[in-house]
Amino acid sequence: MRDWDVIVVGAGAAGLLAAERAGRRGLRTAVFDRNREPGVKILMSGGTRCNVTHATDARGIADAFPKYQGAFLRSSLAAFPPAAMIGLVEAEGVATKVERGGKVFPVSDRAADIVRALVNRLDRSGATLILGETVLDCVRADGRFEVRTSDACHHAARLVLTTGGCSYPGSGTRGDGYGWAARFGHTLVPARPALTPITTDEAWVRDLRGVTLDDAAIRLVDPERNRPLAARRGPLLFAHFGLSGPAILDMSREVSGQSDPRRLCLVVDFVPDLSEDDLRVRLDDAARTDGGRRAAAWIADHLPRRLAESLAARAGIGPHARLAELPRGPRRTAIDRLKRLEIPVSGTLGFRKAEVTAGGVCLNEVDSRTMESRRVPGLFFAGEILDLDGPIGGYNFQAAFSTGWAAGSRIGSQDE
Repeated sequence: MRDWDVIVVGAGAAGLLAAERAGRRGLRTAVFDRNREPGVKILMSGGTRCNVTHATDARGIADAFPKYQGAFLRSSLAAFPPAAMIGLVEAEGVATKVERGGKVFPVSDRAADIVRALVNRLDRSGATLILGETVLDCVRADGRFEVRTSDACHHAARLVLTTGGCSYPGSGTRGDGYGWAARFGHTLVPARPALTPITTDEAWVRDLRGVTLDDAAIRLVDPERNRPLAARRGPLLFAHFGLSGPAILDMSREVSGQSDPRRLCLVVDFVPDLSEDDLRVRLDDAARTDGGRRAAAWIADHLPRRLAESLAARAGIGPHARLAELPRGPRRTAIDRLKRLEIPVSGTLGFRKAEVTAGGVCLNEVDSRTMESRRVPGLFFAGEILDLDGPIGGYNFQAAFSTGWAAGSRIGSQDE
């Protein structure tokens, strides 16, 4: 049996920073992880490159989250904004770069460099990193926390749960923390996958696997209720299961939140920089000046060839149909398919491909300045275990880093 001032469960983005901050403040701190190396989800993220944060300020991060989540994050982001995270890793020798859309990556394109920076700081703080030791249970007795692992029993005055959610189960996140939080009396917002690909039963979509678009405007709509649920613009990828890409991933939380996702559909604008009138004029001009050209080839001026041929077929245009032969009706249909193609949704790929978990510990029950439970003194939460899920682009990592920093920085401060 060992006694600690602080036990942190989970050596991910939030846990490593929480433990480092607590250790630096002279608290005897241990951070446990069932994996044999720390930061496994960091190592897996961004295609092993790690989109560590976003090139914006604290307000930009907060505003990207649902309104109530952004309000919760404001205090921790003010204390540890994106610039502070960039400064932290650069002080450890990890240079960063900003890529398209504001995503921040290490110049080396190595997620391992981010983990190394965090572990180096942890080592210098005096905190103890305990790997390959699974936490089996967490309980509170006689004003202290008892943490039982696969190897021993540990006690601490304060407990920080940074166990993550249910996303990327291969990284070791299994939702254990939710059960402990519930036993401590916390309300849980039901967990569901977010930032995960969207599936469809449409065979023609699956036949286009491998086709990519640099830019598309996509809406997720509920036709029965005649209302849009989400709208995004960005790269689009056709896959054997349906659709992926940043815009699709961002909208997936809305799909997984529906009791019947099959009533939803995606409405895709493949040429968002051109209006319907622009396309109509271009098509009419092409029919006059180059009437012998195949209609599918004209569509391919705007889209990859395989997609163009598929859309022509969806518009009822034969593979050999010439522009001059197209009546007004098929021309209008072709333009409509380019600007408003509906793709029925069947669901998502779920947690096995989700980058983030939506839902978690109810934010109303956690002090946003300190991350301490409002129900159990000495209990803290940080990172994905909380009901926090933002868009793709480094926002979720920044939320984890900022809440972890806040928890570790404020543990025991009320006693000082």
